[in-house]
Amino acid sequence: MKHLVLTFLLWMAIWLLWSGLYKPLLITLGIISCLLTLYLAYRMDFFHRSVYSLHFVLRLVPFWGWLCVELVKSNIAVARIVLHPKLPIQPSLVRLRASTENPVLQAILGNSITLTPGTVTVDDHEGNLWVHCLTQRSADDVLSGEMDRRVAALARQ
Repeated sequence: MKHLVLTFLLWMAIWLLWSGLYKPLLITLGIISCLLTLYLAYRMDFFHRSVYSLHFVLRLVPFWGWLCVELVKSNIAVARIVLHPKLPIQPSLVRLRASTENPVLQAILGNSITLTPGTVTVDDHEGNLWVHCLTQRSADDVLSGEMDRRVAALARQ
């Protein structure tokens, strides 16, 4: 029950900040939309302990720092490829087995890969992530497992 109330308050605060509209009708509609979303999330077992795993939030901050550095490096690499006269690409589809069974961590891994330019996670099924890579180097980076290790480290106590 605590998770439900905290999540509702968080969503409502975000809604108020992003909307910037504080008229009674709009606030009422915001409350209704947050309650409806909360109900749907509850029906989908979002608050089950294995899914609602935000106990590692503080460990996300260093991960985000590392990810930002990786994003800058990949942006530069993709810009070089795009600006190269011969456009040296070698598209490939690789399979990465996530080392964690936690669905939240698998989603973080897939989204982190997709955020990195030159790679897109096209499927995540039962811990197998299929990733489209623009170059062989980006495929090698995905298969090296560095990002997978860092994401899996988020769950360690």
